[in-house]
Amino acid sequence: MAINLWCFFAIIFIWIGINTIGSSIISSNYHVKAFCNNPLETEKKIALTFDDGPSEFTLQVLELLKKYNAKATFFCIGKNIEKHPEIIQKVVEEGHLVGNHSYSHSKFFDFYNARQIKEEIEKTDALLEKFTSKKINFFRPPYGVTTPSIRRALKITGHKTIGWNIRSLDGGTKNQELIFNRIIKRVSPGGIVLLHDTGSHSVLVLEQFLQFLQQNNYEVVSIEELLNLNAYEIERR
Repeated sequence: MAINLWCFFAIIFIWIGINTIGSSIISSNYHVKAFCNNPLETEKKIALTFDDGPSEFTLQVLELLKKYNAKATFFCIGKNIEKHPEIIQKVVEEGHLVGNHSYSHSKFFDFYNARQIKEEIEKTDALLEKFTSKKINFFRPPYGVTTPSIRRALKITGHKTIGWNIRSLDGGTKNQELIFNRIIKRVSPGGIVLLHDTGSHSVLVLEQFLQFLQQNNYEVVSIEELLNLNAYEIERR
């Protein structure tokens, strides 16, 4: 009896562990199919993505991207779009892509039900579509965590989930040397880099990284080109 009980708890523990790991690693495709890189790309092409903006630092990011003739995708938080509509306008006008990163980016987003997640996605889409005049197709879940509720919400909204395979961790540390070295060690053709446009340290790392890519003959291309996916649909919902 005691052995059976021990086996029961062991199975539960293993199940929880598998679910936790699968949910927290976006490239695992555990709950949701995520596009994290293009493993078939043989040319030195790489895509840049920025999370959590827009913010005042987004303007500095845009200046650097223009300086190095690079295009990027900005995964935007709805409440920040409301604060900085003029910055999103500039992002779109300069030829960059925008995607949905939820409205609130709440720490409890992983615990939301499908209805709440759908509402957040649709609210942020509505804000972004004022600038794109096209339906938003790309979504990146907060913290890169996926859940069954997110899967159910995306089944309704029809968004493609965009992940990454080169995580800078610039959202957790301001050590520029650590961030830069972490990124360049992981660079390879077809990669997708995750950075943030919400801090001065990220801006400084970005310039170093763009210089590195230039020196190593890498071309920064859009997510659309790298993955052969459309960021927008022609008609709005």
